[in-house]
Amino acid sequence: MGPWSALLSLLAATLLALAACQREAPVPKAPSRGDNTRPAQAVLLLTRHLRENDLVAFTRDAVPPGLHARLDVAWQAGRTRWPLEELPFDERFPTLLASLSQPGAEDRLQRVFDQQFSGAHAEIKAAARTLGLFGVQYVQHDDDYSEAERDHYAQFIAALSQWAAQAPLGDPGRARTAIPQLTRAARATRLGSEAAFAEAGMQRSLRRLGPFVATGKTLLAGYGLDLDESLDGLQATLQAQTGDSARVRMQYTLGGQPIDVFVDLKRRKGRWYLAEYLRRAEAAVTPAPAQEAARAAPPG
Repeated sequence: MGPWSALLSLLAATLLALAACQREAPVPKAPSRGDNTRPAQAVLLLTRHLRENDLVAFTRDAVPPGLHARLDVAWQAGRTRWPLEELPFDERFPTLLASLSQPGAEDRLQRVFDQQFSGAHAEIKAAARTLGLFGVQYVQHDDDYSEAERDHYAQFIAALSQWAAQAPLGDPGRARTAIPQLTRAARATRLGSEAAFAEAGMQRSLRRLGPFVATGKTLLAGYGLDLDESLDGLQATLQAQTGDSARVRMQYTLGGQPIDVFVDLKRRKGRWYLAEYLRRAEAAVTPAPAQEAARAAPPG
């Protein structure tokens, strides 16, 4: 993956991170802080945290307190980078952030853009459509995602691909503005390596990533994709609730394309959480059988 492709992928990753939390209604109707005692309100609470670029609060309210504490320990031990792991292609995120943080990254990216992408609107349009098809196929065949998630990500990536095919991604003026902003935001996180993520721990890392997410949103708006505007039109409807399980229908528009998806939630001690977030967060803090056996084996 070349530097400019990395830049575009990171912008897409920022979008996917924000979309991973299913949204439901305009921000003025947001519930009081910490209100996840009803399924739809739990979804909106996470939405508001992401709109405010508050990844610390997002993680706090995305899982029960006990699981949150275990995730913090696992993060420092390098066993997980949850909630970044909710991203498709999440394994590339730390690498991309490190690449953008390197000295001279902006000059390198600018040279590659000037040589290969400046004014290449037709080529970028074709590449956006091809990458969109690949992305849809990737999530549809990834067993780590539930059926509902695969449907959501497939719709999301298809809409993102259509936007990218029409966006002025080959505009040299916009690139000269976007590239330095993104590299400065990456360096400001002070998360240019895996060791830095571990040393900072989960909460400090996510706090540092908040401004980086905000920069990504601003840059996307500069290319014609106003994510906050999309959020204001989102709607949600509780479809079913049986005991401690619920399903919510989410409808929103991304880049002019309608997206219609469902999300499942589970109730734990009176509060609701996205079922897939719970599943993957619990898996992240559960040692593999081989690791358990190694711990249990007598020394020597």
